Amino acid sequence: MPNLQGVRRRIKAVKNMRQITKSYKLVSASKLRRAQERVTATRPYARKMQEVLRNLSAAAADFTHPLMEERTGNRTLLALMTADKGLCGAFNANLIRSVQQYIAEHPSERVELVAIGRKGRDFFRRRNVPIRREYINLTSKSFGYEAAVEIAQDILNLYEGAAAEETVLAARPDRVLLVYAEFRSAISQVVRIERLLPIGRPAADGRAADAIGPDYLYEQPPAEILGRLLPRFVETCIFQALLESVASEHGARMAAMDAASRNAGEVIAHLTLTMNRIRQAAITNEIIEVVSGAAAL
Repeated sequence: MPNLQGVRRRIKAVKNMRQITKSYKLVSASKLRRAQERVTATRPYARKMQEVLRNLSAAAADFTHPLMEERTGNRTLLALMTADKGLCGAFNANLIRSVQQYIAEHPSERVELVAIGRKGRDFFRRRNVPIRREYINLTSKSFGYEAAVEIAQDILNLYEGAAAEETVLAARPDRVLLVYAEFRSAISQVVRIERLLPIGRPAADGRAADAIGPDYLYEQPPAEILGRLLPRFVETCIFQALLESVASEHGARMAAMDAASRNAGEVIAHLTLTMNRIRQAAITNEIIEVVSGAAAL
C-alpha cells in the first residue's frame, strides 16, 4: 500500500500544477479574444484583395510578371508557421506532420523551409531539412503588418533570386507554399497548405477565364496597377496567415489547458480517495492492536 505522506505530496503537486494550467487557460482566453478580433477584421480585406487581383488579371490578360510565371523546376519553399512555445495540444504536431507528409508525398521535389516559430525550426533542424530563413519570438508577442512585410520581402528576394547568397539561378525556389493553421473556433483549427507563389490567374484557380466581374475604371493601365499590387498581395496573404496561426495557437492552448485542469481534478479526486483509504486502514490497524492488547490482558 502506498505511503500516506507520499500520496499527500502527490496531491499537493497536482494541485499546484492545476493552478498553473488554469492560469495558462485564462491568459490564452484573454489573448484569444484579441486575436480573434484581428482575424475577423482582416478577413474581408484579404478577400477583397483577392477579388481585385482576379479582376485585374482578367483585364490585363497579356500582362506577364515574374511572380505569375509558372516554373518547371523541382525546388519548393515551405513557409511553416508554428508556435514559439508548447502547451498547446497537438497544434505544433499537426503542422509538422503535414510538412512531413508533403515531403513524403513529393519525393522528387527538393523541399526547403522558411521557419516562422521556434517549434518548427527546432524540429526540422534536427532532421537536416534546409532552413533558408527563420523568425523566432514573432508570434509570441504583439506584431503588426510590418512583420508580414519583412517576411514577404525575404520570401520575394528568395523567389526572385535577389538575396545576397543567391549567386546561382538554380538556387531559386520554383514555388512557395504557406503552411499554417486556419482558425475556425477555439476547439477547431484546420491545417492549410496553400500556394503563395507563383500567383495564379483566375483560370488557374478553377474559374472561367471569361467570367463576368465588376467593370473598373483605371487611372493607370491595369498592368501597372497589377505590378504594384502583386507584392502587396503576398504581404496580405502572409499577414492573414500569421493572424490565423496566432488565433489558432491561443485557441489550442486554451482547450489543452482546460482539458489538463479537468484531468488534474480527476487525479486529485482519485488520490484523495486513496489517501482516505490508507488513513482508514491505519486507524483500523491501530484499533485492532488496542483490542488485541486489551484481550491479552
